[in-house]
Formats: sequence, structure tokens, C-alpha cells
Amino acid sequence: MYSLLLVVIYLAFISLGLPDSLLGSAWPVMQGELEVPISFAGIVTMIIAGGTVISSLFSDELTRRFGAGRVTAVSVLMTAAALMGFSRSHSFVLLCAWAVPYGLGAGAVDAALNNYVALHYASRHMSWLHCFWGVGATISPYIMGFCLSRGYGWASGYRTVGFLQIALAAILFISLPLWGWKNSGKKGAEGEARSMGVRQTLKIKGVPFILITFFSYCALEQTAMLWSSSYLVQFRGFSADRAARLASLCFFGITFGRFLSGFVADQLGDRRLIRIGIATAGAGCLLVALPVTGAGAALAGLLLIGFGCAPIYPSIIHATPFNFGKENSQAVIGIQMASAYMGNIFMPPLFGLIASRIHMGLFPVYLFFFAVLMFLMSEKLNKVVGRAV
Repeated sequence: MYSLLLVVIYLAFISLGLPDSLLGSAWPVMQGELEVPISFAGIVTMIIAGGTVISSLFSDELTRRFGAGRVTAVSVLMTAAALMGFSRSHSFVLLCAWAVPYGLGAGAVDAALNNYVALHYASRHMSWLHCFWGVGATISPYIMGFCLSRGYGWASGYRTVGFLQIALAAILFISLPLWGWKNSGKKGAEGEARSMGVRQTLKIKGVPFILITFFSYCALEQTAMLWSSSYLVQFRGFSADRAARLASLCFFGITFGRFLSGFVADQLGDRRLIRIGIATAGAGCLLVALPVTGAGAALAGLLLIGFGCAPIYPSIIHATPFNFGKENSQAVIGIQMASAYMGNIFMPPLFGLIASRIHMGLFPVYLFFFAVLMFLMSEKLNKVVGRAV
């Protein structure tokens, strides 16, 4: 039963990643057919991100009332419905309307699943599960590319992923009895979690530090993913296709790094993994900044940024019940996810403004700033918590 439920949760993490990279891979075609400026993709992503923030903040109440299994199953079904809606959207307004349930579903399942795994499974599973998110995010562009290359259109790509989500939602609904079995007879399980508002949660000792840590992590990760290619082309003089290949190393580093870190997570512990990850990402930023010709330093730097980011997110989540108590973990993880999404929403566009108004060469400096801020805030939390983890 334990292993069967774990397989279901792995599938749920794949479903979480499946929709995340669809818009980017389809937008060059969608934009032309919908007759909107290319920049309008940012409006859709902002609506999706806004929905994830809202559902993350309410995830504590939802999970306490309905349980992680039901919240996850319904949320995946919501994203499936949204993807099917996208496939039938022949106007930008409809696309924006379907982006609302898309974001609400994604945020709820993210917070509920992360808390459930943090409470019930070892640290290695958290790393591997987030690696499987990367698997889902990697598969969907290939599906979209296949549909576009065969002339089926972007709507067919969304429809295909939507059907996959429906199948995954069906598996989740069938597996609901397993979630109850996992909680039975366990003290501190999600059913005993305290209902807390955002203000109450923020008053828990150390919570503001972890929110800034998470915000800084997502600012670093998302900015690196979004602007690496542009930095290499505009500042380092690489060709566009070469820059795209190098920029993909950051995402590869995150996915493969999480796979590798799962093998050492239980031995090293969450706190050491976070420290190692921040140090590695910081070293990667410095390598990218080196004023040397050739691709070697940039290649190594982007890989190190990815490998450094790999264990940080899973380790922060997994350490939450230990740092703040099992009874508070769902509430804390909910606002942690909201803080993370805020970093995703605002910090990459802010660097875009800096690059256009000041200089693109500030890219590694910007990343390094968030690596330092992340380190300072996580160490401040360690002092407040005062225990090894």
C-alpha cells in the first residue's frame, strides 16, 4: 500500500509539470492565430500565477477540510478542464478566462502534495518527486512539437495533454482510499493540522525568513531560465541556436540534479543540502560572469546554477514540518508556495527592465544577489530554529 501510494504521488508530480511548459512551446504559433502581440503571453502567465498564489494561500483550509488526496484529484481535474478549454479557445479573452482554473488547480495541488510528502515520506522522495515534475515539464513540449510538426495544430497539443491529465485525475480519484490508509493511526497527520490564517502563520517564529528564502530561490531559478539565452546572445555574442542549447543546461541541471540528490538526501539532511545548493548556485553565477571567451565558463556556470538549485526547493519543503511543527506545516507550506510564486511573477520581469534600462551584463550579478540573500535568510532561520536537520 505504501509503495502503491508513492507511485500515485509520482504520477501526480508528473501531472503537475505537464502543463507548465506548454504555453512557451506553443505561443509562437498561437500568437499568430489569435492575432495578438507576442508579449501577450505574459498576461496569460500572470493570470495563471495569480491563481496559484490565491489557491496556495487557501490550501491550508482546503486540505484540512477535504484531505490531500481529494484536493489533489480535484485540482488535477481542474487543470485538465482548463487545458481542454485552452484547446477550444479561438480568442485571447477565452484563453485568459481558462487561465483562471488552470492557476487555481496548479497552486492547490502543489501545496497539498508538497505538504503530504513532507509529512509522510523521506527526504529522498521529495527530491525524486520534484525530479518527476521536470519529467512532466520536459514531455509536454515534445507532445506540442509533434502535433505542430504533423500539422495537427497547437489546439491538438493542448487536447492531448488535457486527455493525459484526465487519465491522471481518474487514477487519483480511484486511489483516494490509499491516502486515508496512509494517515490512519498517525499523530500529527494532516487531519490534526491547525486551521490558521495568513496573519497567524506569519507570526510563527522564523516564517518570514523562510518566505524570503523561498522568494529568493524562485527569483534566481526563474530569472536564470528566462534570461540565460538572451544574456549569452546580447552580452557574450553567442549565436541564437548555440545560446539556446547552453541555456537548456540550467533546466537539465535542475532535473538531473534532483535525481542525483535523492541518493544522498537522507544522509546529508535538508539543511546541508540547502547550504550545498546555494554555494553551488553562487559559484555558477560567478563562472557565468567571468569575462572569458569561449563557451566553457558559461556552460559550466549554467550547469552549476542548475545543479545548485536542484536540492534547494525540495529540501525547504521537506524541512517545513520539522522547522515549524507538523500541525502548522500545511499553513506554512501554503504561504511558502505563494511567496515562491511571487518571486516567479515579479523578479524575472524586473531583470528584463534592468537589462533594457541599464545593462544585460548585470545578469549574473542579479542572480548572485539572490543567492546571497537566500543564504543569509536560511542561516537566520537555522539560528531561530536552533536544531540540526
